[in-house]
Amino acid sequence: MRRRDFMTVLAGAMTWPLTLRAQQKAMPVIGYLNSATRYAGSVDAFQSGLAETGYREGQNVVIEYRWAEGHYGRLLALAAELVRRPVDVIVTSGGSISALAAKAATNTIPIVFLGGGDPVKSGLAASFSHPGGNITGVAQLVTAVEEKCFELLRELVPTVDTIAYLENPTNPNAAQSTHNIEAAAGSLGVRIVVIRASSESEIDAAFAMISQKQIGALLVGSDSYFFMQREQLAALSTRDGVATMYFFREFVVAGGLISYGTRLSEGFHTVGVYTGKILQGTKPADLPIFQQSEKIELVINLKAAHALGLTVPQSLLARADEVIE
Repeated sequence: MRRRDFMTVLAGAMTWPLTLRAQQKAMPVIGYLNSATRYAGSVDAFQSGLAETGYREGQNVVIEYRWAEGHYGRLLALAAELVRRPVDVIVTSGGSISALAAKAATNTIPIVFLGGGDPVKSGLAASFSHPGGNITGVAQLVTAVEEKCFELLRELVPTVDTIAYLENPTNPNAAQSTHNIEAAAGSLGVRIVVIRASSESEIDAAFAMISQKQIGALLVGSDSYFFMQREQLAALSTRDGVATMYFFREFVVAGGLISYGTRLSEGFHTVGVYTGKILQGTKPADLPIFQQSEKIELVINLKAAHALGLTVPQSLLARADEVIE
C-alpha cells in the first residue's frame, strides 16, 4: 500500500470513534423519574405510547431510569442528577411529588408528569388547558375519587361502623387526603381511624392494630409506596379478614378485594405519546394537561371476597367494570 493511501485509511479510522460519539450524542435522552420501583406494566405502556410517535428505546432514544423506591426524600437528588446528565425531557410518575422535584430541579428542560392529584392546586401548572412553563402531562385525579372509594367500601360492608384509613405520613399530600376522607366519613355517619405507615414493618404493625381494634374494613390511601407493597397489603387483608379498598386494579390482580380508579397503563401510554411529541418539537405549554377521569373502573375479586367470607352485593357486581373469579 502506498504511503498516501495508508494515511488516508488511517485518518478515516481515527475519525470513526468521533463519528460514533457524535451519533450517540445526537440520540435524544429521556430522564424517567419515579417515586417507587420499576413496574413492568407501566414501563411497557409508556414505551408503547412513545413508539406511536416513532421513538423506541435503544434504537433512536435513550431512557435513563431513576427509582426512589418509596423514599421520597431521594427525589430531589435524583432529579438534579438527570438535569446534570443532561436529558432532553424528564418524565415523572408516582405522584405529584416526583413532578414537583423535577420542577425544582429545572425550569428549562421539558417535564411530562403522570400524577394523581390536581396539578393546578399543587402548583405544577397554571391551568389544565394552558399549563404554561415547561410542564405538562396527565392528571389521573386519583385523590379526587378517594371519597367515592370510601362510599363504595361502605356499600360493600354496610354493617361496619368503623373503617380504618391507611396513610403514608411521608407523602406531602397525605394530610389533605385524610381531611377529605374524614369529611366523607362524617357525612355518612361512619367513624374513621387513621393509621400511618411508611415501611413494611409499620404496615405489619398497622394490621396488628386493626385486628386489635377489631376493625373490619380498610381504605388504602393513594400512595406510590403502598402500590409497591400491594402484595403485602392484599395478603395481610386476607389473613386478618379485613375488607380492603384500593385505588388501582393492580392491587386486585395481586389478590386484593376491590378497587376504584383510573387504569394506570392508559395514563402511562398517554405520557409516552406526549413525550414523543415534545421530542419532535412541540412545546409543553402547547400540550393541555390530559384529565384521565372519564373512565374510572370498579374492579372486584370474587375469590378474595370468598376468602373473607363476604357476599358482594348484586348492586356492586352490576356496576363492576371487571370481575376477577
